Amino acid sequence: MSLPVVTKAVERITEHAERHGLASVDVILHGGEPLLAGAEWLADLVRSLRARVPAQVNVTVQTNGTLLDRPMLTTLRDLGIRIGVSLDGDADATGRHRRYASGRNSFDAVAEGLDLLRSPEFESSYGGILCTVDASNDPVSTYEALLKFSPPALDLLLPHANWSSAPPGNGYADWLISVFERWYTAPRQETRIRLFSELIQLILGHPGEVEGLGLLPSTLVVIDTDGSIKQLDSLSSAYPGAADTGLDVLSGSFDDVLDHPTTVARQIGVEALAPECRACPVMEICGGGLYPHRFREGDGFRHPSVYCDDLLKVITHVRERVVADLSRLGRLQVVRLDFRGQPGSRRRGPGLGML
Repeated sequence: MSLPVVTKAVERITEHAERHGLASVDVILHGGEPLLAGAEWLADLVRSLRARVPAQVNVTVQTNGTLLDRPMLTTLRDLGIRIGVSLDGDADATGRHRRYASGRNSFDAVAEGLDLLRSPEFESSYGGILCTVDASNDPVSTYEALLKFSPPALDLLLPHANWSSAPPGNGYADWLISVFERWYTAPRQETRIRLFSELIQLILGHPGEVEGLGLLPSTLVVIDTDGSIKQLDSLSSAYPGAADTGLDVLSGSFDDVLDHPTTVARQIGVEALAPECRACPVMEICGGGLYPHRFREGDGFRHPSVYCDDLLKVITHVRERVVADLSRLGRLQVVRLDFRGQPGSRRRGPGLGML
């Protein structure tokens, strides 16, 4: 991104924060590979943002991890940048999709960077690991391979697909449920898995925080390298130009993006959903799934997610597990209260020792 574009992008973020009285702004440096810009470029951008934007600026970088050496990590840590690393599992899983141009597996370089990132010197910058699900990999082995890097959080993402471009495999519900059971039944929480944590929040009636679950409006736009303002970048998986708004930071504000039809569709919640979704018993939890996954060529986005069956199965499983456990805990609490209410009783009810 050239200096004129960077300068204007900072100006637009400043303008937006001032106009709407924002207390904080989240800036995610994505790619491509954002660390290719170099430590000096990143430092200049972050310092400019924090000097000009009249709000707290939270900066995150999402990287493939191959450039996480000590000098880069020192710069990112000193700037207070949180670091997310993309990794799909063990060496075999990584070698299937994440290779250098020469064909060499990138796993060893990523593992070296992650080991440095999770060390006491840099762990304050460690945001977590992002894993795109490959259903051909064993789910529990994949999860445990990622756990070896002690991620404070883990994102499990479904591959981008839609009704005109089928997912690269099947069995995603069973894959995710296997990981959920391994995570949920562990004697202690080894990491936070955002997908499952969000589902539990929504099941308990609390609002979600991520796009692709629940019905909260989208709050994300993308500034591309040339300054163009785009919608959710994953929309490009639907068809060429799907994320385009026709706007750019040199000539338009972020408020202008709010009137774009795609923005409206991603902000009106239930009204944007297909009839099948609106009649679904898990509609408020699922929210129709990620917007790009609803696309069908020639017929737009007013469809259920191409992963609809998988999402329904996963949500139903998680909900049944959580409700059953809450019911069990409720029964134990009743027993506890009953015996407390009997003066002089020395009997112990079933399960009291667990409380």
